[in-house]
Amino acid sequence: MEAREQARDAELKKELDATLHARRELGEEYESALVDSFVDKVEQRLDSVVDRRVRRQLAEQQMVVARGSRGGQDPGADSWGERFGFAVVSLVLAIPLSAIAAVNGGRAGLLIAWFGIVGVNALHTLRWAPARRARRESDWEE
Repeated sequence: MEAREQARDAELKKELDATLHARRELGEEYESALVDSFVDKVEQRLDSVVDRRVRRQLAEQQMVVARGSRGGQDPGADSWGERFGFAVVSLVLAIPLSAIAAVNGGRAGLLIAWFGIVGVNALHTLRWAPARRARRESDWEE
C-alpha cells in the first residue's frame, strides 16, 4: 500500500510541476483554469483515499459483527479509532472546502465553512459523550 501511495504522491507532484510550468508558459490569464484543474485532481485523490479508508473500516466492522466478538460491549461504546478517523477525514476535507469557500466567499465564506466544520465535529463529539459518561459511572460502581 505504501508504495502505491508514494507513486500517487509522485504523480500529484508531477501534476503540480506541469501546472506550474503551463502557468509560466500560458501566463496569468489561464491561472484560474489551471488552479481549478489541479484542485480537481487533488480532490479526486482525497476522495479515493477517504473512500478506501471508509471501505476498510466498514469491512472491519462487518468482520467484528460477523465473528460476534463484541462480547457484551454496548453498541454506543466509545471507539477511539472511529473518533480519530472522523477527525482526520474532517481535517482532510477541510482543505478543499476552505479553498473553495475563500475563493468564492472571501473571509466570510471561509468563516462560514469553518463554523460548519467545527459544528459537525462538535455534534460528533456530543454523540459520544453519553456513552463515555455512562461507562465512567459504571466503572466507579464496580
